[in-house]
Amino acid sequence: MPLSEPAAREPLHTRTVTCNGYRRSDGLWDIEGHITDVKTYAFDNDWRGTVQPGDPVHDMWIRLTLTDDFLVTAVEAVTDKSPFEVCGGITGNFQRLVGLKVAPGWTRKVRELLGGAEGCTHLVELLGPVATTAFQTIYPARARERNRRQEAGPPSNERPRLLDSCHAFRSDGEAVRRLWPAHYTGPAPRHEG
Repeated sequence: MPLSEPAAREPLHTRTVTCNGYRRSDGLWDIEGHITDVKTYAFDNDWRGTVQPGDPVHDMWIRLTLTDDFLVTAVEAVTDKSPFEVCGGITGNFQRLVGLKVAPGWTRKVRELLGGAEGCTHLVELLGPVATTAFQTIYPARARERNRRQEAGPPSNERPRLLDSCHAFRSDGEAVRRLWPAHYTGPAPRHEG
């Protein structure tokens, strides 16, 4: 169901965040994020002059290259457009992410390494959706690969990584009962008779 009908309003700003996940031919993963901010009106900027409607105020990219275990092996960060000439000069600091794992504590560690004057607010914010895109890319692809290998053997009893990670995957919920019955902790289903 979409949002309710809004009050009369004028569009002023659009932020677009796009993230894509890729399996590389060398077995690694590339997760890319792109962020743009666009105004519907012209405004003056000390560095760029007049920024026209539709011309991005921010146009920034980041790519993380990850292993199957979510270890960052390479980073590329690019600032194509920004409101200040110096903005792109900080992208080299994002190399500090190499060697980290996209795992619990990721956001805290990113802010420790790249928060404040050590990074770019927009690229740091982009790393949140990039991390969730990594999970959405790598876990299902690896599960498909595992399923293909296990078709001839018994099902794995390994604890699913998504178990209790959100409301839908709570151990006593219907999704877990159907997907991972060995890990279901809720009441036994009632049989109608």
